Amino acid sequence: MPNKQTEEITYKKPKRSRKDKKNAVLYLSPSLLGVLLFFVVPFFVVIYYSMIDNPIRGEFVFLDNFKNILGNSSFQQAAKNTATFSVVAVPLAVVLSLMMAILLEQNIPMRSQFRTFFLSPMMVPVASIVLIWRVLFDYHGVINELIGHLGVDPIDWFKSSHSQMVIVILFLWKNLGYNMILFMAALNTIPRDVLEVATLESASPLQTFWYIKLRYLSPTILFVAILSLINSFKVFREIYLLTGDYPYDTLYMLQHFMNNTFRSLDYQKLSAGAILMALVMVVVIGILFIVEDKFGKDVEG
Repeated sequence: MPNKQTEEITYKKPKRSRKDKKNAVLYLSPSLLGVLLFFVVPFFVVIYYSMIDNPIRGEFVFLDNFKNILGNSSFQQAAKNTATFSVVAVPLAVVLSLMMAILLEQNIPMRSQFRTFFLSPMMVPVASIVLIWRVLFDYHGVINELIGHLGVDPIDWFKSSHSQMVIVILFLWKNLGYNMILFMAALNTIPRDVLEVATLESASPLQTFWYIKLRYLSPTILFVAILSLINSFKVFREIYLLTGDYPYDTLYMLQHFMNNTFRSLDYQKLSAGAILMALVMVVVIGILFIVEDKFGKDVEG
């Protein structure tokens, strides 16, 4: 038998010339310089300020600033209010938007109109939102007029124990539409053949949702949860415009504490508080990533 000769073809990566490397570095240098100047350097400056007694003397005190801020009653109140708001508002924003996406996935009448209605708050400026909420929840506003006809005494919504509930409603009204669109896009990416097999196997809608849809939606749920968590901290803008620097106790958020501390030029307290906030955010987001990885890994690949 004749010997068969095999030709071995070796593919080599094209070597980049020194000129190409220089051009790449040249093009990337503005972005790298911006990241270094506006993110990396300020990060280390904040760490430095959090461990000194004041910017003038610069005496190293290590963790004293963190101990002082953890014992500060204003910081404790702000941290408690922010945590309470996030624990209530973020799960509601995820669950309600997912329910709305599943509902609008069905062939219901006026589906496009409902979608437009839920997205409309995204187009409303913050100043207009504040004006709407003042008209609705002011002491002489629309809500008090309505409950007055029912024989209920008027409530000063922004200066009562109901104040945080009002802001939760505002937060949901602003964010549900965008979250809903993200979930609707994710629902459309679920393989139809998997859903058809579930139907042929006589799976109930609840079983299909729990064992199939929810697992395919886990990356989107993680993204929406992180986005809602970040937005829950941004609600300070609306609270500030509604109530000012020192609102009712239940509306005094961490951003109020940071803003007021910055005005008093207490950089050590401000830096220590910022680092504590960052650490908590990293831990919470890390936990969300771990949960998503365990819950959604069976549909990867």
